[in-house]
Amino acid sequence: MNSGQVQSGLVIVDKPQGWTSHDVVGRIRRLAGTRKVGHAGTLDPMATGVLVVGINRATRLLTYIVGTSKTYSATIRLGQSTVTDDAEGEGVSEASAAAVSPNAIKSAVAALTGSIDQVPSSVSAIKVKGERAYARVRSGEDVTLPARPVTIHRFEIHDIRRIDGGKVQDVDVSVKCSSGTYVRALARDVGAALEVGGHLTALRRCEVGPYSLEQAATLDDLALDFRVLGIDQAARALFPARELSESEADDVSHGRRIHASGTVRGGLTSHESSAADNRPIAGFAPDGTLVALLEDRGEEAKPVLVFAPGQGGGGA
Repeated sequence: MNSGQVQSGLVIVDKPQGWTSHDVVGRIRRLAGTRKVGHAGTLDPMATGVLVVGINRATRLLTYIVGTSKTYSATIRLGQSTVTDDAEGEGVSEASAAAVSPNAIKSAVAALTGSIDQVPSSVSAIKVKGERAYARVRSGEDVTLPARPVTIHRFEIHDIRRIDGGKVQDVDVSVKCSSGTYVRALARDVGAALEVGGHLTALRRCEVGPYSLEQAATLDDLALDFRVLGIDQAARALFPARELSESEADDVSHGRRIHASGTVRGGLTSHESSAADNRPIAGFAPDGTLVALLEDRGEEAKPVLVFAPGQGGGGA
């Protein structure tokens, strides 16, 4: 299969445990027969679930997908801390969680809901003076990253299980959060608030923006049936949509400005909706082809990213 035979679009992968996101991109490159493949947001090897992979021209959508909210299901183990804040790291402390009540756990979770300042896990891909934090930690350096604002839209407890007489407690949770949130840091901070330590033992990403596990396929499934969500459909799910006339599509495809949309989307004009969530507007030709991403600026809409240059639509 060569790149000319594979349409531009997204592959929603259900990442297996033990694989890096880079491993998945390598497999998709082989299946798609193209080097032009990227992903929208790293998942740790321990984690499973939704990894959005872009192919060919759809790689240009990835920067917008990275910034969307994410939803996870996870298990937090109270009573043990690790260097990585998850089950892959070496244990650093243990404290009996037997005296920790369900109400105390609920209070700790509630305190980490909403807009918070989160210190990312030290073993992360964040760069410190040009070097990844995890590389500095592995070389023996003590790394503490600065806190940064994140939003925890939802942090819900579904089950609490007492293990070994309650010395360890496993808490099943679901989390919906803004981009840049570390769920394993939430596990660490819940444990710290309860003074027994905590780390993540399981993590599954269920949603990335509008893309969910319902659309996802395993790598084995993709090897048998390489399913691609076409770029037109992918963009309709991700952005407010504007239906262009033939003349507007032609203008936009040549980089020319057109009149501002003013289309009402969910009670907001497209301009207000776009400004509210920082997304551009996807402009579609009459045949449904994605032509460009647009930004309304005053009385005009400016193409900021053209997908069908000079032809008003079409192409792979």
